[in-house]
Amino acid sequence: MDISGWLRDNLVRLRTLEPDAGHDELEPLRDIVGDARVVAIGESTHRVHEFSRLRHRVTRFLAEELGFTGFAMESGFPEGWAVHDWVLGGDGDLDPLLRTGITYHMGRCAEMRDQLRWMREHNRTHDRKLRFYGMDLPDSSASALPGVTAALAFLDEADPAYAAAAREHLLPLFGYLPSDRTGLAWAAPAIHAYLALGPAHRHELTARIGELTERLRALRVPYSTVDATRADIALQCAVNARFADAFLANMAAAPGRTYRGANVRDAAMADNVGWILEREERIVVGAANGHVQRLPYRVPPIVNEEQVMLGQHLARSLGDRMVVIATTYDGGRVFSHRPRPEGPPGHTDVYYEDVTPCTEPGSLDALLAEAGEPLALLDLRKVPRDGAVARRFAEVDGTRQGPYLQPADPLAAFDAVVHVDRVSPWHTFIDVPDPGVRPGA
Repeated sequence: MDISGWLRDNLVRLRTLEPDAGHDELEPLRDIVGDARVVAIGESTHRVHEFSRLRHRVTRFLAEELGFTGFAMESGFPEGWAVHDWVLGGDGDLDPLLRTGITYHMGRCAEMRDQLRWMREHNRTHDRKLRFYGMDLPDSSASALPGVTAALAFLDEADPAYAAAAREHLLPLFGYLPSDRTGLAWAAPAIHAYLALGPAHRHELTARIGELTERLRALRVPYSTVDATRADIALQCAVNARFADAFLANMAAAPGRTYRGANVRDAAMADNVGWILEREERIVVGAANGHVQRLPYRVPPIVNEEQVMLGQHLARSLGDRMVVIATTYDGGRVFSHRPRPEGPPGHTDVYYEDVTPCTEPGSLDALLAEAGEPLALLDLRKVPRDGAVARRFAEVDGTRQGPYLQPADPLAAFDAVVHVDRVSPWHTFIDVPDPGVRPGA
């Protein structure tokens, strides 16, 4: 059988990505997921309407049909607790949380707002709750500050004398951070400001963040008498401050390094997922394809050295109790931004960009496009081990990531894939001066 015929016979055609469309056509996921504790839903590029809706729809299925109780996404761990509390019925306005409780600007869209509103309503009407978690470095990976301030908020009550000392000696060390956070790329000047610090300043930051973290660890027993849950969260927020500091220090050391670098960010995400799994039996993880794949990450000519990814760490600890669902696409339109000429640091011009159909012969995206289906799910475990179809899949050596091919054997990296024929931009609250498309329409 040729590849087109095999795909027609094995693809699960999906009618819609609308989250409230019901679960019947997602029933094949029941077999794919099995008894997995983690289902990772990847996206080949961020800020895409269809991928966000897919993640929402699959999360509903996993929560309502298979008993999943946690949703963790590629967003700051300390910041995520405000969102966690809101979906469990806490007070406050959701729109500010979409800006501050979800990092990398990933909350600034109608798709995320819809998912969080559904989670809150689900929790209002169900005894088995679905909780939200950030799993990434704080401050869009630009500083350790949110992890420090979250820990200090607890210590103000549990250990006020130490908290006062830390506020006097540690917090001023973050004075280097730019005050302007209004640009879409504000993290870039924040990182540049860190890299411009002298070694003594950077080393003192590392030492004092380490002291804060180890004090929370050493005194976790008496701190737990104040509030055991908050003590655990404060410690993990401090741990994430240490992760962020190590991530930045790794960049500062890069120019003189004579040894290969380490992917601190994905190791931190894996640690956070492990922490969450101590509290939840089954969780959904939402992140880029590259983060959740079981193989090293490399995207020449941007990233030439193989990086150890979140999916590799989780595969090592969970084995086949982790399932990875990737996404691919053929063409469409995406959100993008570029540096603003002569503009203030961190400010960019945003726009929509047309994406041509995928033609790379080694791309999984191009292979799946041959089926001609606008929206379909494929269980990659069904690919035969020999014959014409197996040979065709053996020629696939990557997935599309923007204008580049991300090298990876999809049969080793992923368990399943959802292919979208045409993608469109997220329905963002960020103003995009494009007369042809109205964001949020």
